[in-house]
Amino acid sequence: MEADTNTASSASRSAPARVAPIDRPKPRGVTRVVRAARASWLGLVGCFREEAAFRQELALALVVIPLGLWLGHTGVERALLVAPMLLVLIVELLNSAIEATVDRIGLERHRLAGLAKDIGSAAVLMSFILLAAVWLLVLAGR
Repeated sequence: MEADTNTASSASRSAPARVAPIDRPKPRGVTRVVRAARASWLGLVGCFREEAAFRQELALALVVIPLGLWLGHTGVERALLVAPMLLVLIVELLNSAIEATVDRIGLERHRLAGLAKDIGSAAVLMSFILLAAVWLLVLAGR
């Protein structure tokens, strides 16, 4: 009898767990696009309201983007001068999402929570380094 029990338990351990499908239907077509646009807008507004760094980077973008459009001589130069600034904003949005998620999980100090926040911050720093490097390379290459 023990052999049967062991066989049954090892068979159940090797079988993959099945995940039940979500019962609610996912929106499709225009409804999905409208809901996604609304969620994106709420994310932008929330980040603007809650994150001082995002507001500061947005203020910088209001200077850098028009300046990049004015200083670039070709479409490629303009794109190269503007795109890294947009990337800084995108990375800051992602960093803010990481911070909000970590804070939602708990406010106590934990090594991994701190590491997650530090990595997000490092990503923002790297995007700023990219911004500076592209501007130097494009403007010095004339």
